[in-house]
Amino acid sequence: MRRAHRADDPVITQRFGIALLACAIAAGASSLTAQTVSSGLRGPTPLNEEGPAPPMLPNRNTSERESRNYPEQPPVIPHTIDGYQIDLNSNKCLSCHARSRTSESQAPMVSITHFMDRDGQFLASISPRRFFCTECHVPQNTAVPPVSNDFTDIDTLLSRASPGGRR
Repeated sequence: MRRAHRADDPVITQRFGIALLACAIAAGASSLTAQTVSSGLRGPTPLNEEGPAPPMLPNRNTSERESRNYPEQPPVIPHTIDGYQIDLNSNKCLSCHARSRTSESQAPMVSITHFMDRDGQFLASISPRRFFCTECHVPQNTAVPPVSNDFTDIDTLLSRASPGGRR
């Protein structure tokens, strides 16, 4: 025996709602490919096209040290390193940051951790695994971040807390 369809049947209503939602999604997706986005990271480029690359901004060039956001964060490079040779045969960074050159260059010496091998033994010179500076240290450019950031470092959080770690 066949069941009679009623307008207030919850199964029918649910199936109709799902079908209507699927149609709306399909219609929206097909019109979305032709749309242009007037704001955001893409600019006015349509979603189905690749826009031009943004221009390269200059690096910051200062002698000021940047604050670190977390313990053990590698310091950033505050100056330009354009044209620096860093390869198996040469490391331009060490012309200022090597232990023997810091008194004349006034640059900070590389961390003592860079003189340790993987077993924690200290070496007389920089460890080969720490020779390629730009694997961890990066220069900073003058770009304004495209997304705001409300990151709060641990020292600020701890200074806000009352004794015992509670507010």
